[in-house]
Amino acid sequence: MDLVTKAGDALSPGKEEDGGFSGRLYIPKIISQGPAKEWMERRKLAIRPWGSFLDQKRFSRPQSVAELCRRAVSNVEHFQSNYVFVFLGLIVYCVVTSPMLLVALGVFFGACYIVHLRSNQKKLVLFGRELSSAHQYGLSGAVSFPFFWMAGAGAAVFWVLGATLVLIGGHAGFHNMESSDGSELEMEPV
Repeated sequence: MDLVTKAGDALSPGKEEDGGFSGRLYIPKIISQGPAKEWMERRKLAIRPWGSFLDQKRFSRPQSVAELCRRAVSNVEHFQSNYVFVFLGLIVYCVVTSPMLLVALGVFFGACYIVHLRSNQKKLVLFGRELSSAHQYGLSGAVSFPFFWMAGAGAAVFWVLGATLVLIGGHAGFHNMESSDGSELEMEPV
């Protein structure tokens, strides 16, 4: 099956000979076009090798707070894309391990999909006023808010932020970057 991603295309009917779907995935236009897509492509291209990212031989305790700060700044600049994917991995882990959060996300995206389909057919009128698409998406968020509340989405957000801070902060502070060209001069603290 050919997995061709088309912006804005829902799983469209395929050729008559296969009798099924063509394998085109629906990706919202905001993600598949413009700045979001360009940013994600730049992140993918800037990923450092995971072998050097996870090399245990390069981890050591910094000698001083100044060295810890220097390592953290250097590693955040060097492994920025890797850290973004660690963060995204923690989000996916948190969502997959929480069934109620999956239900809440399903309700939210289902409501957004219904708004998307309905906006193509006819306008929604509520209390004699026509609602714009933005108001309809806001209404879908309001409908799904109780589900997010019951799922503990706030706790999940803070867990992801805390785990990210610990993992990325620990890696950035304890991963020793070796100078590749030897041109940098190291000064000893006085």
